[in-house]
Amino acid sequence: MGKQKTASMGSFLQELILSVDVYKQKQGRITRQTTCGVIWVTFGLAAYLLYGNIGSSDAVWMPQYTVPIGTLALGLWLGFRLVNVPAFADFLIAVEAEVNKVSWPSKAELMRAVVVVILVIFLLALTLFSFDLVWQEFFEFIGVRPTGG
Repeated sequence: MGKQKTASMGSFLQELILSVDVYKQKQGRITRQTTCGVIWVTFGLAAYLLYGNIGSSDAVWMPQYTVPIGTLALGLWLGFRLVNVPAFADFLIAVEAEVNKVSWPSKAELMRAVVVVILVIFLLALTLFSFDLVWQEFFEFIGVRPTGG
């Protein structure tokens, strides 16, 4: 069992780092492209934050530029490779297939549901505010909370 895990981890890393193949290119494109885009945006934001937070230095390799560029390059490569690792790609393909099976509500149904949710939220907020006023009056009455401002 231990050797299988080690072998599969080695093949996973080899697939992730060394391979440039696109796995099942025509299947699950929307979920794979969206997932890759989210990974790229995440690493892009991380690189931007690193660029803003690493101060300038006199080092030859200029870490204020090389660290963010390296982070961005790593993120671009990982984003591309992760969505092409067979196990992860098959999962994303299955997700897209399931999403396509779902019967989505019409615009009218969606608007009715949104109105109901918004009204319930306001009703709950009003209820909580009422409870707050009742408890405030109660605590002022028994002297736990001082009266007035």
